[in-house]
Amino acid sequence: MKLDGRRQSSNVDDRRSSSAGKAAGGLGIAGVVIYFIINMLSGNGVDLSSLQSILGDGVSVQSEHEITPEEEKLAVVATQILASTEDIWTAYFSAHGLGEYKKPTMVLYTSSTRSGCGQGSAAMGPFYCSADQCLYIDLSFFSTMKEQLGAEEKEFNYAYVIAHEVGHHVQNLLGTLGQAHQQMAKMSKADANEVSVMIELQADFYAGVWAHHENDKFRSLEDGDLESAIRCAQKIGDDYLQKKAQGYVVEESFTHGTSAQRMRWFKKGYQTGDINQGNTFKYRYSDL
Repeated sequence: MKLDGRRQSSNVDDRRSSSAGKAAGGLGIAGVVIYFIINMLSGNGVDLSSLQSILGDGVSVQSEHEITPEEEKLAVVATQILASTEDIWTAYFSAHGLGEYKKPTMVLYTSSTRSGCGQGSAAMGPFYCSADQCLYIDLSFFSTMKEQLGAEEKEFNYAYVIAHEVGHHVQNLLGTLGQAHQQMAKMSKADANEVSVMIELQADFYAGVWAHHENDKFRSLEDGDLESAIRCAQKIGDDYLQKKAQGYVVEESFTHGTSAQRMRWFKKGYQTGDINQGNTFKYRYSDL
């Protein structure tokens, strides 16, 4: 992905200068990565209170975090991608009469941080919080994608991750996210999981819509970028992650969609560039 000379967003809350973790007790961050890997890229699928119980009552410590040149490069890329989502969605909202696009804030943090939705952890992967309209990213997640999931180290893969979380913000602005959460609160866990899958697949679709208009405006995609992002989507499907973590799948526990579904909806968003084509809620769960 060609990003040279592109602007960086100023809507960034950089909290990386200090890190918080558990000195003793519980499983610690490393011990829960596999548990939460199934919930990666969730704007709402991770129960933050469950993280507290798994980590236990260890003593919280604060330590200075040394930002490496490699991490700083990732931070620049992340803020450039956020800036692109701002440009694309602001123009899209205006052109289609959707009102004002209120820009979200990207919170860069290390290990753990507080959010409007509770305590966030690097073990959860990137997430969006509708309560404070922020997306939270520990940049080490991109290393996790490469080392644990085998995802390619390409800037457009990072863009897909960020655009997915921004997709949840778009859902929030349009009222879709709040309505879905209200429905889920009245449902059984199995039915709520199905609605969660619809939320996540639509966020994948919106990531594809962003990519369509990003490339149309800036011609930024390079050979292999789209295919790499689709492979990235494949590696974060519920079935792929469950097989990797436990050797088998439990379909009724899916909260994000299968690899095939995630690839299909991201690709559909990219091909159409039209958010009206991404109403995942109108389909029966079996037809997604």
